[in-house]
Amino acid sequence: MNLVENKNLLDSVDARTRLAGSNKMEILLFSLGTREIFGINVFKVREVGRTPHITKTPNMPRGVEGLISLRGNVIPVLSLAPFMQLDGVPPGLGKTMMVAEYSKRTLGFLVHEVDRIIRVDWERVKAPESVLTANHGLITAVIELEGGGLVSILDVEQILANAFGEAMIVDITPARVDPDTSIFFVDDSVVARRKISEVLDKLGVRHKHATNGMEAWTRLQGIAAHALQIGTNIRDEIRLILVDAEMPEMDGYVLTKNIKSDPRFEGVPVVMHSSLSSEANRAMGKSVGVDAYVAKFDAEALADTLRPLIER
Repeated sequence: MNLVENKNLLDSVDARTRLAGSNKMEILLFSLGTREIFGINVFKVREVGRTPHITKTPNMPRGVEGLISLRGNVIPVLSLAPFMQLDGVPPGLGKTMMVAEYSKRTLGFLVHEVDRIIRVDWERVKAPESVLTANHGLITAVIELEGGGLVSILDVEQILANAFGEAMIVDITPARVDPDTSIFFVDDSVVARRKISEVLDKLGVRHKHATNGMEAWTRLQGIAAHALQIGTNIRDEIRLILVDAEMPEMDGYVLTKNIKSDPRFEGVPVVMHSSLSSEANRAMGKSVGVDAYVAKFDAEALADTLRPLIER
């Protein structure tokens, strides 16, 4: 079974661009052989099929089952169940493999089976409660299905960091900025927030952050209102806003549209920083007005993108 070819799993670029800014997302539901339901953004999935033969290789990290050759490219294959440490997972490898792209990297993810694709409003995608975030830190959002049931959206960036280690931050040349220059960034992934903070620290830039789109918009409105009240330029408070694309409650596309349509933020550039790294997603970002788009996670690329937008 290949859902990409047989079910038009990935829409055309035009259709996907229309979805951007509508505060909607499409989720492919899957299971790991237990009662829990998990989901992954359809935009990240290239194809779905039966698990192929996997070549075992020595010294693979825990959860990485081996390698496969896919259309001339050798890609690693990860079994998601070991990361989640669920009770009652059937023995053996998952019967189904999803091929997905994260941060310019193509990977295979083994699951028990896929179910269906649903379209949901981002406002229905909620940040997980503390009881879920304590579950190995791998759940980044929760969706309540119509008719009952919950879907857990996995923090794949954290899973990849657990499997392969976090990207090393190399030496980054500090930016030529005023000491009080500040960047506001928003990302729902714990590991992404940590790496972004490292880059901004090396650039020598102060920063503040939010963990989802709605929180970011609420805080940004408060900052703008305060700047207006005391008669200062908001650029004295925030030189640049860095947004993720996928976030609970409000995605980065709607957040960008809100910022760009609010005259109080005139002159404040918005940079989208996302693991959705295809040209189609860059087009989606451009359609809502982002000033730059940088794929996760390349510390040098992020620094090089931000530096000219914040320097004196």
